[in-house]
Amino acid sequence: MATAPSSSVLLSGGTIIAFNEDTESLEVIRNGALLVTGDHIAGIYDTAHPNNLPADTEIVDCTGGIISPGFVDTHRHGWQTALKTLSPNTTLPDYLARYIMGGPSIYTAEDIYISQLAGLLEALNAGVTTSLDHSSHCWSKDRANAGLQGSIDSGARVYWSPAFHNTEEYPLKKQIADIKDLAKTTATPDNLTTIGVAYDWWSIAPPEDIQAVIALIKELNIPVSTTHYLGGPWLADNSPEVLQPLGVLNTDMAVVFSHAMAITPTGASILRSTNQFISITPESEMHYGHSHPNAHLIQDQGSLGVDTFLTFSTDLMTQARIWLQRTRSRLYDKVLERWEIPANNPMSVNQAFLMATRQGALALRRPDLGVIRVGAKADLVVFNGRSPGMLGWRDPVAAVILHANVGDIEHVLVDGKFKKRNGKLTYDGYDAVVDRFLACAERIQKAVVDQPDPVIEGRHWGGCEYGHAMVVSACHGSSTGYGKQFLHKN
Repeated sequence: MATAPSSSVLLSGGTIIAFNEDTESLEVIRNGALLVTGDHIAGIYDTAHPNNLPADTEIVDCTGGIISPGFVDTHRHGWQTALKTLSPNTTLPDYLARYIMGGPSIYTAEDIYISQLAGLLEALNAGVTTSLDHSSHCWSKDRANAGLQGSIDSGARVYWSPAFHNTEEYPLKKQIADIKDLAKTTATPDNLTTIGVAYDWWSIAPPEDIQAVIALIKELNIPVSTTHYLGGPWLADNSPEVLQPLGVLNTDMAVVFSHAMAITPTGASILRSTNQFISITPESEMHYGHSHPNAHLIQDQGSLGVDTFLTFSTDLMTQARIWLQRTRSRLYDKVLERWEIPANNPMSVNQAFLMATRQGALALRRPDLGVIRVGAKADLVVFNGRSPGMLGWRDPVAAVILHANVGDIEHVLVDGKFKKRNGKLTYDGYDAVVDRFLACAERIQKAVVDQPDPVIEGRHWGGCEYGHAMVVSACHGSSTGYGKQFLHKN
């Protein structure tokens, strides 16, 4: 799969965005070098050509480039890759009806496998070295296994977290038995794929179902669990207040609350006291209509995710950029509402960078990820500082957060192994993956397009009523320019 590296690699001549554990702040080392030995960072130097290197060290010239820790995505649905561009104008109720409720009738195990694999390779290409995958494709054992195997085969660092639910077609008891079996029988080379748990029914499932999931977590010693929590009018109340009495927060297991846009002060206090995190997915939350009433107030326990990249960007740089400007705009508005002029900038590029790297790692309770320091895992991204969009940079953090794009990424390493080198993925047989994926995508997309549109009316899950947003106009004449989607092939 990935090319086999020398036992030691020196990234030489680049500007390194390191992390100082004592001051808990970023440090920049210019024209330095970083030594990778095995799966970890063995040395950081303030010279491009350090002495006393291991005899077999491979030298990789990074002169003019930026060496960054790999990005950590704390909320992703990898299996949805084949649905790309189908829902550019959707809302959350529409998305749930089309893909979550309709997915079981469309996706085969082959579809899940190749979509998961292609999606994670897309993430690696974008410098996302670690993903917490909310694997909501587990409608049968073969499809669950397909998602797990796609994660393993990608070579990415993945917390594959099967989503448990109780349906007549696939009862919870059977799901639990199947995941136990997969956990015992599936080999995970390099230990890069870890089985987690995703569960979205904490507030509404029967007590016996909840206790069965908790028993599974304990039996398999699950290191990471995740849940969707929105709050406000959405009624998805998998809140810290709900989970705290169940005894799952104040443990060694990381619990990541995805979105949490309407988190309460009490919920925020629980997160801080139990050291649990939320995953903010800014582009998703703006696209679907979640909004961001409170998430910016808990960034000390916050991380960033991509979510449903079938509809938008797959990289954490974009998410960090959007979240930075979204937060700035909200806080500027507070000043402007008082008829005052903002005299300071409320959020820095350094903070946005940490949200996309170290904070994500801490959300997973992995302090050895998302940072460049001696002893940390060698999950690294090297940016080409001479690309057109990066040319002339001085501040490397600002360059990454505000100017870089996926095309600027020259190298990506996971666990000390190159996953992208000289601008190209190193995955063995990638062209064959592309062909398999495109065949899968053509079939799935046709099936989705041929389905009738869901009817969104009445109340959302029996709760709040649906409302209509004003549609803007982008044309001067009688047309708004909204138009139609271009989904049908001639």
